[in-house]
Amino acid sequence: MKKFIVERDIPGVGRMSATDLKAVSQKSCSVLRGLGPEIQWVESYVTDDKIYCVYLAADVEMIRKHAELGGFPANRISEVMAIIDPSNA
Repeated sequence: MKKFIVERDIPGVGRMSATDLKAVSQKSCSVLRGLGPEIQWVESYVTDDKIYCVYLAADVEMIRKHAELGGFPANRISEVMAIIDPSNA
């Protein structure tokens, strides 16, 4: 599977309560179970007005389908081409 970063514009998301974020996570997981093994949510980073999500998926269409079924924006979807970190500096 390929790795993708999904940028979601959600004004005020950084001020959502832990309960609200949990509900969003549960919705996402429910949709993922329905889509099957061709897509996996790795993790997400919540900032003031955006969520950056990391997914493994067969293709970008699976990411779009997840967003559509979950009611989540997917303002930008980028395939990860390489990973760099201090260990390979």
